[in-house]
Amino acid sequence: MNMKWSILKDNVQPEAGGQRLDLYLSQTFPDISRTKAKKLIDLGGVHLDGRRVRSCSKPVSRGQSVEVYLDHLPLDPYRLKETEIIYQDPYLIVINKPAAVDTQPTHARFKGTLFEALLHHLKDPFRPQQSPELGMVQRLDRGTSGLMVFSTHKKAHKGLTDIFVEHQVKKEYLALVAAAPTPAADRIESLLARNRKENRVKSVARGGKLAITQYRTVDAYRDGALVAVELLTGRSHQIRAHLSERGSPLLGDERYGGPAQVLSQAIDRPLLHASSLAFSHPVTGKKLQFNLPLPDDMLAIIELLKSAPL
Repeated sequence: MNMKWSILKDNVQPEAGGQRLDLYLSQTFPDISRTKAKKLIDLGGVHLDGRRVRSCSKPVSRGQSVEVYLDHLPLDPYRLKETEIIYQDPYLIVINKPAAVDTQPTHARFKGTLFEALLHHLKDPFRPQQSPELGMVQRLDRGTSGLMVFSTHKKAHKGLTDIFVEHQVKKEYLALVAAAPTPAADRIESLLARNRKENRVKSVARGGKLAITQYRTVDAYRDGALVAVELLTGRSHQIRAHLSERGSPLLGDERYGGPAQVLSQAIDRPLLHASSLAFSHPVTGKKLQFNLPLPDDMLAIIELLKSAPL
């Protein structure tokens, strides 16, 4: 999974004015064929004068700014599989999000994100013009796999939002880290602030947002450890930053100092999995709890770590 982004930019020259967008892209950028241009436009990665355009036949205008955002993920859009639906009722849907899928629309794509895939899944075939109800109250990074809950009825939107805002939900994660943290179990509490230039967060003395993380070491190996983490707040990159600052960055998390490989095995994502989610149903009040095993890529790394001599 390539986590890098790139942007292609151009301004429409006078002689290109009036061309179809897909033809213009294929004639302007050497690495974009017309077929690829159509796919990029369909995904939502092409912007004219700062606005996303998803029509291949739209004519470009002289002087327009053109931006093509590339996330280097597959150009075939992600579609939700039935096996990824953990729970569904008239008000909620709980998903096992795969790694390498963005939760919400990005500059590079609207189509193929988890949010859009859910809209596609929930669409009523008898009323295709009516947009489904969908409320998103949590986010997982592209590379993170595991449990996410969405509200799918207006009666549930506010209640589910309140549950998360008031920290009435229990969220647990499993992380594979480069070294066992010291101590083996602890509570980390700090103010986290974002460095937008580096697109990462770090603990600061003042000016950040309170972040509280509890962790315990489940198993330790010569070249890493499996750590269970409970989030008591839900800040962006909270687990990645806190464990990195403890000297235990996630395997595969180069942004926060984690190694890109372990025992000569390349790792293509930060190895973090949302394994448990518990809360009271926002409409019925029923207590719900969901648990997921580790995904295959993390299990394979654990077997590799276990095979290394102490």
